[in-house]
Amino acid sequence: MISGSVDRALALSAAEAVAELTDLPENQWFERKSGRISAKDLAVPLVAMANAEGGYVAVGIFDGAVDGVSPRHANDLRQAAFDYTFPAVRCEVSELHVDGRTVLVFRVDPGDQVHENTRGNVYLRVGDESRKLNYTQRRELEYDRGSAPFDGTAVRVSPGDLDHDQVDAFQTLIGASSPTGALAARDLLTRDGRLTVAGWLLFAERPQSLFPSALVRVLRYSNVERGTGSRMSLYSGGDVRCEGSIPHQIDEASALIDDWLPKVQALGASGRFEPRPIIPREVWLEGLVNAVVHRSYSMAGDHVRVEIFPNRIEIQSPGRFPGLADPADPMMISRYARNPRIVRVCSDMGIARELGEGIKRIFAEMRRVGLVDPIYTQDPGSVRLVLSATDALPEAVRRRLPKGARELLDILRLENRPMGTGQIADLASVSRPTVLRQLRALQDQKLVIWEGQTPRDPRASWRLR
Repeated sequence: MISGSVDRALALSAAEAVAELTDLPENQWFERKSGRISAKDLAVPLVAMANAEGGYVAVGIFDGAVDGVSPRHANDLRQAAFDYTFPAVRCEVSELHVDGRTVLVFRVDPGDQVHENTRGNVYLRVGDESRKLNYTQRRELEYDRGSAPFDGTAVRVSPGDLDHDQVDAFQTLIGASSPTGALAARDLLTRDGRLTVAGWLLFAERPQSLFPSALVRVLRYSNVERGTGSRMSLYSGGDVRCEGSIPHQIDEASALIDDWLPKVQALGASGRFEPRPIIPREVWLEGLVNAVVHRSYSMAGDHVRVEIFPNRIEIQSPGRFPGLADPADPMMISRYARNPRIVRVCSDMGIARELGEGIKRIFAEMRRVGLVDPIYTQDPGSVRLVLSATDALPEAVRRRLPKGARELLDILRLENRPMGTGQIADLASVSRPTVLRQLRALQDQKLVIWEGQTPRDPRASWRLR
């Protein structure tokens, strides 16, 4: 589900809207609560969403049914942000009345600083849950929220200067009643109606007129080293700057990478050898999108850079990891959006996902196809992601494996589930005795695990270690 689903639901009649909100899955920007929730407990999701990118909380829907909010309790819930959050979370409350029952819908704005509840706890919305932050994570968030996010500051242009076709398409996507309503629904306008940095970067025909470095530069090299001077290995025509709005930059850059990235013959899901890019598309696309939507747009003079080598991709973006985050342990970096408005709109468009697990997906996909883990590094002004096509199996291990054993590893990675010997033999188009011999060699190298009750257990299976 993309976040615009909630907006489209709220544009319907009250009965239809409640039906939609009852069925929609909870996610980064939407949560349901029982009408019996206390105002103090309601403060938790309000704080979590304000500390992330904002969102909606529907109160009065529980366990697939409408339990409603009583008139007496409704006022307490309306005051929850003022009574139980600090600084007070900015939110608007609307009412939906169906069959004599009331559903309150809280629209939460992304906060300009870190919010906490009256118990002093800080929460952050990650996926479909509100996570309580520990001391280090809280410090990390406070470090980056010391001032209002840059993408929410005003620019000296009017909403009328935007590309009307792009704004109209977005209005239709989220079901807003007008172009101005679409911009306001995503906090792309300030309180006094001025356009924000995010609005300009997302919907201007050429936002580079105000932000010259807001672009993606894609470079292609013929050698594994860049080289210098006469030894520079940059291809002729292999340096392209992708400009325009953020969605257009990502589209143009991804098309270039698709075309320029080297390919190899590898075993595919069909069981046949097929051309495959040296780095899975899901991996480098996630890295590209993260670099564009999370970069520091307040840092003038630098841009997102994607460098394509025969054996790897390097993606560099301006701005460090937030606060105390440690790039040496990227899997433990908590969700934080430097540009909450940009992230929200990109998710509406299906460009960015809302689960806050992008880094974990990058690692998981690289491991699934048997490549070494990604490497994150940062210098005083930027973050670099290196995606290498190097095999995760050491050369010494590969030499000890019998012919065909590596293909069985690829099958297990592609299927991503335990499989019986016969199933693997069918997919590999190899006899069962041969497959069994290869699997035992993999087992000896501690690459796969056999699970069964007895040696002849018909339900026994093999899985990756």
